[in-house]
Amino acid sequence: MQRALQFVTNAFALWVVLGTAWAWVFPDHFKWFVDPSNRVFGVKLIPLGLGLIMFGMGITLSFDDFRAVLKLPWTVAAGVAAQFAIMPLLGFGLARAFSLESGLAVGLILVSCCPGGTASNVVTYLARANLPLSVLMTMCSTLGAVFLTPLLTGWLAGKYVEIDRWNLFLNMIAVVLVPVLAGLVLNQFLPRAVRYVKPWSPVLSVLIIVLIVGGIIGVAKGKIVEHAGDLLLVVFLLHAGGFGLGYGIARLFRFRQAFRRTLSIEVGMQNSGLGSSLAKTDKFQHQFGATEAGLAQAALAPVPSAVSALYHCVIGSMLAAYWRWRPSREEG
Repeated sequence: MQRALQFVTNAFALWVVLGTAWAWVFPDHFKWFVDPSNRVFGVKLIPLGLGLIMFGMGITLSFDDFRAVLKLPWTVAAGVAAQFAIMPLLGFGLARAFSLESGLAVGLILVSCCPGGTASNVVTYLARANLPLSVLMTMCSTLGAVFLTPLLTGWLAGKYVEIDRWNLFLNMIAVVLVPVLAGLVLNQFLPRAVRYVKPWSPVLSVLIIVLIVGGIIGVAKGKIVEHAGDLLLVVFLLHAGGFGLGYGIARLFRFRQAFRRTLSIEVGMQNSGLGSSLAKTDKFQHQFGATEAGLAQAALAPVPSAVSALYHCVIGSMLAAYWRWRPSREEG
């Protein structure tokens, strides 16, 4: 059973690609997950699913992980700084360079301001990079995103539409900070109970990501077709640039090969599920206005996150396959 669960987790890129293709052909099979009328205990399915992913991340962490951060302050700080410097500026630059419509531009900037996701840990493992460092960077960038994502999105996306940073901050606390801390506390005080849940947590995360991406693809299929030219190219350039610049900066500072790979993956892979969830919230959508034109732009905002999830999984898995069969000098 353990091997089967590990196989499902490691092949996450395959499931995202297959789920995207499925949603493209049969959109109604996924639309239910992003339908705001479908709720559990009054909570929409996307934020609920994202909360479960964050909770799953939390139960893999312990207070010892935080102590480990103190032992690697420079490397972790460099990774998190690169994450929140390279991608937001790259997203903003691409949005301006390609003169994207306001909805697509805001959506692109929003996902570029999100932290790294748990998928980056899987890719780091497959790439034979520094997995403990990757987990620490993901943990720190996720916690830092509670403050930095609203701040950076408001600053950069404010060029297109006025962003309510306080509301975005509250959403980050609700869908990121609270579930992660709940998982951390549960892992600390009820480790035996958590032990039975941990193996299934990554599989559940993969399933939820596929449902989120598939749902948004299904709903926005027409919008994607209409804007396919610029949209697909811009999101590809965002992630390709993130992977490349992350590796290049690590090489510039003469970091070891394993760290170069880790930083490349952490910078290049975003938490697209978080971007989708934030872009779908009612208050975020209302910032575009209640006019027909505003509603049309609001419908575009979650689309870059869905395309982002597909691209970073595919690029990341291809890099992981290449690096896995090309050991670093430290391994050699």
